[in-house]
Amino acid sequence: MKVTVPTIKGYLADQYGKYAEPADMHKGTPTRSFPIEISDAPAGTQTFALQLIDFDAVPVSGFPWIHWTAANIPKGTTLIPDNASHQGTLKMVQGHNSTSGHLIGSTDPVTATGYVGPQPPNADHAYTLTVFALDTVLDLKDGYWLSDLRHAMQGHILAQVSCDLWSRQ
Repeated sequence: MKVTVPTIKGYLADQYGKYAEPADMHKGTPTRSFPIEISDAPAGTQTFALQLIDFDAVPVSGFPWIHWTAANIPKGTTLIPDNASHQGTLKMVQGHNSTSGHLIGSTDPVTATGYVGPQPPNADHAYTLTVFALDTVLDLKDGYWLSDLRHAMQGHILAQVSCDLWSRQ
């Protein structure tokens, strides 16, 4: 399986992070998700899932920062379109991100669930995108947590691929 995300020298375009235009933000938080191309999915793939995690956030927050989780992306999907997280252009269920955790405590559905873009406070950060090909539809509803996704995927992962996407401070 192969995953491709458009970048500029390995960096996400500004519209997907802290330097986005106001139209791509919600109350100061970037919310426009980037497009993801998926190819060469294994036979038997029924759905895809993804997670976007900032492991470089550990020195700042004390834990890896969850920027996006999504599941039950339909089999045969070859493109998760630009801004799919908040436009609803692709059927999927989306989980809570770290803004809805105890540190921030956001209850705003636009920023607590689905994609929230990179806003590295201390240095350029690498954001690890992992896409999973699964042999089933997961029993998850919008607002699940990353741990729920991980447990639901156990025994159902046919393939997974990760890539690092950078964002500038």
